[in-house]
Amino acid sequence: MAIFIDENTKVLVQGITGNQGTFHTRQMLAYGTKIVAGVSPGKGGQNVEGVPVYNSVAEAMENQEVDASVLFVPAPFAKDGAFEAIDAGVKVLVMVPEHIPVHDAMEIMNFAKSRGTIVVGPNTFGLVSSGKCKIGIMPNQFFKPGGIGVVARSGTLSYEIVGNLTEAGYGTSTVVGLGGDRVVGLNFIDVLKELEKDPETKAIVMVGEIGGSA
Repeated sequence: MAIFIDENTKVLVQGITGNQGTFHTRQMLAYGTKIVAGVSPGKGGQNVEGVPVYNSVAEAMENQEVDASVLFVPAPFAKDGAFEAIDAGVKVLVMVPEHIPVHDAMEIMNFAKSRGTIVVGPNTFGLVSSGKCKIGIMPNQFFKPGGIGVVARSGTLSYEIVGNLTEAGYGTSTVVGLGGDRVVGLNFIDVLKELEKDPETKAIVMVGEIGGSA
Protein backbone atom coordinates (compact mmCIF):
# COMPACT_ATOMS: atom_id res chain seq x y z
CA MET A 1 0.00 0.00 0.00
CA ALA A 2 1.29 3.47 -0.88
CA ILE A 3 0.25 6.80 0.61
CA PHE A 4 -1.02 9.77 -1.42
CA ILE A 5 0.07 8.34 -4.82
CA ASP A 6 0.69 4.92 -6.35
CA GLU A 7 1.36 3.14 -9.66
CA ASN A 8 -2.15 3.98 -10.87
CA THR A 9 -1.99 7.74 -10.21
CA LYS A 10 -2.63 9.76 -13.37
CA VAL A 11 -0.65 12.99 -13.41
CA LEU A 12 -1.08 16.39 -15.07
CA VAL A 13 1.88 18.76 -15.55
CA GLN A 14 1.07 22.49 -15.40
CA GLY A 15 3.71 24.49 -17.26
CA ILE A 16 4.78 21.45 -19.28
CA THR A 17 6.20 23.42 -22.24
CA GLY A 18 8.67 25.43 -20.13
CA ASN A 19 12.26 24.25 -19.72
CA GLN A 20 11.73 22.87 -16.21
CA GLY A 21 8.36 21.37 -17.04
CA THR A 22 9.68 19.58 -20.12
CA PHE A 23 12.85 18.30 -18.45
CA HIS A 24 11.10 16.94 -15.38
CA THR A 25 8.25 15.47 -17.43
CA ARG A 26 10.90 13.42 -19.23
CA GLN A 27 12.43 12.33 -15.92
CA MET A 28 9.08 11.43 -14.33
CA LEU A 29 8.09 9.38 -17.37
CA ALA A 30 11.42 7.56 -17.22
CA TYR A 31 10.66 6.65 -13.59
CA GLY A 32 7.34 5.15 -14.64
CA THR A 33 4.95 7.94 -13.63
CA LYS A 34 1.72 7.93 -15.64
CA ILE A 35 1.62 11.48 -17.04
CA VAL A 36 -1.59 11.78 -19.04
CA ALA A 37 -1.73 15.51 -19.84
CA GLY A 38 0.06 18.82 -19.72
CA VAL A 39 -1.26 22.38 -19.54
CA SER A 40 0.24 25.49 -21.11
CA PRO A 41 -2.16 28.33 -22.02
CA GLY A 42 -2.10 29.10 -25.73
CA LYS A 43 -0.18 25.93 -26.59
CA GLY A 44 -3.02 23.42 -26.64
CA GLY A 45 -2.70 20.81 -29.37
CA GLN A 46 1.05 20.38 -28.96
CA ASN A 47 2.63 17.39 -27.26
CA VAL A 48 5.68 17.06 -25.01
CA GLU A 49 7.40 13.69 -24.79
CA GLY A 50 4.23 12.18 -26.22
CA VAL A 51 2.02 13.88 -23.62
CA PRO A 52 -0.91 15.91 -25.04
CA VAL A 53 -0.95 19.61 -24.10
CA TYR A 54 -4.15 21.50 -23.28
CA ASN A 55 -4.90 25.20 -22.75
CA SER A 56 -6.41 24.76 -19.28
CA VAL A 57 -6.74 22.22 -16.49
CA ALA A 58 -10.49 22.05 -17.08
CA GLU A 59 -9.93 21.20 -20.76
CA ALA A 60 -7.36 18.56 -19.83
CA MET A 61 -9.75 16.94 -17.36
CA GLU A 62 -12.53 16.89 -19.94
CA ASN A 63 -10.29 14.71 -22.08
CA GLN A 64 -8.25 12.76 -19.53
CA GLU A 65 -8.76 11.19 -16.13
CA VAL A 66 -6.46 13.09 -13.74
CA ASP A 67 -5.69 12.37 -10.07
CA ALA A 68 -2.74 14.68 -9.34
CA SER A 69 -1.10 17.79 -10.75
CA VAL A 70 2.42 19.16 -10.47
CA LEU A 71 2.99 22.88 -10.88
CA PHE A 72 5.99 24.25 -12.83
CA VAL A 73 5.09 27.93 -13.17
CA PRO A 74 6.78 31.11 -11.87
CA ALA A 75 5.83 32.10 -8.32
CA PRO A 76 3.74 35.16 -9.34
CA PHE A 77 1.44 32.87 -11.37
CA ALA A 78 1.38 29.95 -8.93
CA LYS A 79 -1.81 31.05 -7.19
CA ASP A 80 -3.78 31.10 -10.45
CA GLY A 81 -2.39 27.71 -11.44
CA ALA A 82 -3.12 26.19 -8.05
CA PHE A 83 -6.67 27.55 -7.93
CA GLU A 84 -7.30 26.23 -11.44
CA ALA A 85 -6.16 22.72 -10.47
CA ILE A 86 -8.04 22.68 -7.16
CA ASP A 87 -11.21 24.04 -8.76
CA ALA A 88 -11.01 21.33 -11.43
CA GLY A 89 -10.95 18.66 -8.73
CA VAL A 90 -7.40 17.27 -8.57
CA LYS A 91 -6.86 15.16 -5.45
CA VAL A 92 -3.16 15.91 -4.98
CA LEU A 93 -1.33 19.12 -5.95
CA VAL A 94 2.48 19.23 -5.88
CA MET A 95 3.79 22.81 -5.90
CA VAL A 96 7.44 23.03 -6.98
CA PRO A 97 7.88 26.87 -7.19
CA GLU A 98 9.54 28.66 -4.29
CA HIS A 99 8.98 32.14 -2.82
CA ILE A 100 5.25 32.16 -3.47
CA PRO A 101 3.84 35.30 -1.75
CA VAL A 102 2.67 34.39 1.75
CA HIS A 103 -0.87 35.67 1.29
CA ASP A 104 -1.17 33.78 -1.99
CA ALA A 105 -0.04 30.60 -0.25
CA MET A 106 -2.53 31.12 2.58
CA GLU A 107 -5.37 31.53 0.09
CA ILE A 108 -4.27 28.40 -1.78
CA MET A 109 -4.22 26.31 1.41
CA ASN A 110 -7.64 27.57 2.51
CA PHE A 111 -9.16 26.82 -0.89
CA ALA A 112 -7.52 23.39 -1.02
CA LYS A 113 -8.85 22.55 2.44
CA SER A 114 -12.37 23.54 1.41
CA ARG A 115 -12.16 21.24 -1.63
CA GLY A 116 -10.36 18.33 0.04
CA THR A 117 -7.21 18.66 -2.10
CA ILE A 118 -3.89 17.51 -0.61
CA VAL A 119 -1.17 20.12 -1.23
CA VAL A 120 2.54 19.24 -1.16
CA GLY A 121 4.77 22.33 -0.99
CA PRO A 122 5.29 24.97 -2.19
CA ASN A 123 9.08 24.95 -2.64
CA THR A 124 9.05 21.16 -2.59
CA PHE A 125 11.16 18.55 -4.34
CA GLY A 126 7.98 16.52 -4.59
CA LEU A 127 6.49 13.21 -3.62
CA VAL A 128 7.63 9.65 -4.39
CA SER A 129 6.02 6.26 -3.96
CA SER A 130 9.22 4.32 -4.58
CA GLY A 131 9.13 2.06 -7.62
CA LYS A 132 5.58 3.21 -8.42
CA CYS A 133 5.25 6.95 -9.03
CA LYS A 134 7.38 10.09 -8.77
CA ILE A 135 5.92 13.59 -8.93
CA GLY A 136 8.51 16.35 -8.68
CA ILE A 137 12.15 17.15 -9.36
CA MET A 138 14.14 14.56 -7.40
CA PRO A 139 16.78 12.40 -9.16
CA ASN A 140 15.37 9.04 -10.25
CA GLN A 141 18.31 6.88 -9.21
CA PHE A 142 17.91 7.45 -5.46
CA PHE A 143 14.45 5.95 -5.06
CA LYS A 144 14.32 2.15 -4.78
CA PRO A 145 11.46 0.30 -3.05
CA GLY A 146 11.96 -0.55 0.61
CA GLY A 147 10.56 -0.14 4.09
CA ILE A 148 11.71 3.34 5.15
CA GLY A 149 9.36 6.32 4.96
CA VAL A 150 11.00 9.74 4.67
CA VAL A 151 9.36 13.09 5.38
CA ALA A 152 11.50 16.17 4.91
CA ARG A 153 11.77 19.93 4.72
CA SER A 154 15.17 19.97 2.98
CA GLY A 155 15.59 18.61 -0.52
CA THR A 156 19.39 18.38 -0.54
CA LEU A 157 19.55 16.59 2.81
CA SER A 158 16.80 14.24 1.65
CA TYR A 159 18.72 13.23 -1.47
CA GLU A 160 21.76 12.45 0.67
CA ILE A 161 19.79 10.44 3.22
CA VAL A 162 17.68 8.54 0.68
CA GLY A 163 20.80 7.81 -1.37
CA ASN A 164 22.54 6.38 1.70
CA LEU A 165 19.48 4.29 2.62
CA THR A 166 19.32 2.88 -0.89
CA GLU A 167 23.06 2.18 -0.99
CA ALA A 168 22.78 0.36 2.34
CA GLY A 169 20.04 -1.86 0.92
CA TYR A 170 17.06 -0.48 2.83
CA GLY A 171 15.16 1.46 0.18
CA THR A 172 12.15 3.68 0.78
CA SER A 173 8.37 3.26 0.78
CA THR A 174 7.25 6.88 0.43
CA VAL A 175 9.30 10.09 0.39
CA VAL A 176 7.53 13.42 0.93
CA GLY A 177 9.09 16.86 0.58
CA LEU A 178 7.01 19.19 2.72
CA GLY A 179 8.48 22.30 1.12
CA GLY A 180 10.72 25.07 2.35
CA ASP A 181 8.41 28.08 2.08
CA ARG A 182 6.84 29.67 5.15
CA VAL A 183 3.32 28.46 4.35
CA VAL A 184 2.98 24.88 3.10
CA GLY A 185 0.27 22.26 2.77
CA LEU A 186 1.13 18.91 4.34
CA ASN A 187 3.12 19.04 7.58
CA PHE A 188 5.14 16.46 9.51
CA ILE A 189 2.17 15.28 11.57
CA ASP A 190 -0.05 14.82 8.49
CA VAL A 191 2.52 12.59 6.81
CA LEU A 192 3.52 10.68 9.96
CA LYS A 193 -0.12 9.70 10.52
CA GLU A 194 -0.34 8.26 7.00
CA LEU A 195 3.02 6.48 7.22
CA GLU A 196 1.99 4.91 10.52
CA LYS A 197 -1.00 3.29 8.78
CA ASP A 198 1.09 2.02 5.86
CA PRO A 199 2.04 -1.69 6.19
CA GLU A 200 4.94 -1.22 3.75
CA THR A 201 6.61 1.32 6.06
CA LYS A 202 8.68 -0.27 8.85
CA ALA A 203 10.59 2.84 10.01
CA ILE A 204 10.50 6.59 9.43
CA VAL A 205 13.19 9.23 8.92
CA MET A 206 12.33 12.88 9.58
CA VAL A 207 14.54 15.52 7.99
CA GLY A 208 14.53 19.18 9.03
CA GLU A 209 16.09 22.20 7.38
CA ILE A 210 19.56 23.51 8.18
CA GLY A 211 19.16 26.59 10.37
CA GLY A 212 15.44 25.96 10.84
CA SER A 213 13.27 24.73 13.68
CA ALA A 214 11.52 21.90 11.79
